[in-house]
Amino acid sequence: MAAALSLAVSAAQTPTHSAQGGSKVKPAGASASKSYSPDLVQRGSTLFARDCSFCHGRDAGGGESGPDLTRSKLVTQDVVGDKIGPVVRNGRSEKGMPPFNFSDAQIAGLAAFIHTQKNAAVNRKGGRKGVDVADLQTGNVEAGKQYFNGAGGCASCHSPTGDLAGIASRYEGLALEEQMLYPKNAKSKVTVTHAGQTITGTLEYLDEFTVGLIDPTGVYRSWRTADVQYRVDAPVNAHVELFSKYTDADIHDLMAFLQTLN
Repeated sequence: MAAALSLAVSAAQTPTHSAQGGSKVKPAGASASKSYSPDLVQRGSTLFARDCSFCHGRDAGGGESGPDLTRSKLVTQDVVGDKIGPVVRNGRSEKGMPPFNFSDAQIAGLAAFIHTQKNAAVNRKGGRKGVDVADLQTGNVEAGKQYFNGAGGCASCHSPTGDLAGIASRYEGLALEEQMLYPKNAKSKVTVTHAGQTITGTLEYLDEFTVGLIDPTGVYRSWRTADVQYRVDAPVNAHVELFSKYTDADIHDLMAFLQTLN
């Protein structure tokens, strides 16, 4: 809940000071829109409703597990299906999207429908379902760098040229802010002492009865918790502790700085 609240505050609050040194981001939908024949759009709509709407919503605005396609960077860059087609046909197994064996005509209809929905979403007043990258371009880069190296304590665990090198190329917009506030899949370290021997590794399993780790050689080892002493170092805890300390300006500025690390 704290992470969600911080995200909402960061995206919605008016910035404390103007952006300096940050890159300019072109808002989604800023490119010229193209119109399609009603018949082509209808064919695409029927296909989308049958095979895509469960995940992406009937209006392509996001659904059960799929993202909002009307705000998709890939859709913005697509020209008559040249980007949409390969994704549809190859799928994205890492994100749970299967491949679809669609013909060129079906891809054309699908692209027409998605672009038509995107154009409508761009021109619609209110009712936004997401956060644009541009919404998070409001901080001061230099202030964010100072916070990173100073009051935030970020530099004690992270390095702009080490673990954070290129992070703005791996994440952008809200995804980057989520990683900043509450990093997903952050690996904890654990130190286990057993029979006078101390082993430190990556925490792999922990419950009331068992503690398991991956040691430096890549081998999984586990013990009964009753037989050992162990200490867990969870790096995500440092992020959680900052929730009560962040100001809106801190979040905006830190985001501005992280977005330069590409």
